Amino acid sequence: MQQTRTFTDKFFLVLKGLAMGAANKVPGVSGGVVAFVAGFYEEFIYSLQKVNLKAFKLLVSGRFRSLFQYINGKFLGLLILGMLISYFSVSKILDYLIVYYELYVWAAFFGMIIGSIYYISKDFDEWSKRSILFVLAGITLGVAISFLEPAKENDNLWFVFFCGMISVSGMTLPGLSGSFILILLGNYVLLLVESVNALYDTVADILSLDFDFINNQERLRMLQVLVIFSLGSLAGLVSLSHLLGYVLKRYKNDTFAVIIGFITGSLGVVWPWKEAIFKIDDFGNILTDSQGNRIIDNYDRYFPDFANEQTWIAIFFILFGIFIVLALAWYEKKAKKP
Repeated sequence: MQQTRTFTDKFFLVLKGLAMGAANKVPGVSGGVVAFVAGFYEEFIYSLQKVNLKAFKLLVSGRFRSLFQYINGKFLGLLILGMLISYFSVSKILDYLIVYYELYVWAAFFGMIIGSIYYISKDFDEWSKRSILFVLAGITLGVAISFLEPAKENDNLWFVFFCGMISVSGMTLPGLSGSFILILLGNYVLLLVESVNALYDTVADILSLDFDFINNQERLRMLQVLVIFSLGSLAGLVSLSHLLGYVLKRYKNDTFAVIIGFITGSLGVVWPWKEAIFKIDDFGNILTDSQGNRIIDNYDRYFPDFANEQTWIAIFFILFGIFIVLALAWYEKKAKKP
């Protein structure tokens, strides 16, 4: 599956990875939508499928060149590079914008998802009663997920492993946000805040040659949770890609119909007009992460006030989001023409 790519192809693949990383950062937005609209979703799924027993045998036998070719390493490597760049750049900018311009950020994402739905549906030429039923099933599931109440935190290692498997869904299933699912499962703080902070603190201690953390049971527990979560994420990425690869081969139109419905249903999650409900401790105090940011527990949605100037600015950003997606899709299609 390894393809010959020009420098421009490689550059845009890094940009697509950057966009996927930024999308995965926001609870309610799915990196899988980026892959779907940008036209590399199937290659992404089939490349992940190559992370299997044969790949493991190539790794342990030291045949790294063959392994790189087998797993479509150039493609995955450029995507991952983009995601890493995103983590240290675009996602930081997003953090700032969400704090100071939250309504407009959500409005832009809302518009981008509407644009994605239009673009995907336009090229879907297998409309039938069966496909419409699958679209409706996807919409129902997406809406149901967006209005679920969050569960309580659970640090049981089996459940943490399960959370890891589910959290990577945003990369492989368009419309399903992994970070939002973790909020619903009650483990967003445990897995994406506390355990990551424990890792940062541990790395800082090791670099300063301070090994007292080995006597800190809470720190060791958090590191154990992070390891199990990471293993679950890896298992989820591989197993979901195999499952999706199987259904894409045999039921491609049905799968695409469900994905269109699912993305449509996810609009409830990114509805711009909402107020954040923050996580509190047993004494009613709002919990914050290591950066001092309040930790979101869920959202309270409401209809906009059209007499408010901000509402019309948000509508402009919705239209801008739609334009961005359609412009990028148009450019992508034009670039593919010989």
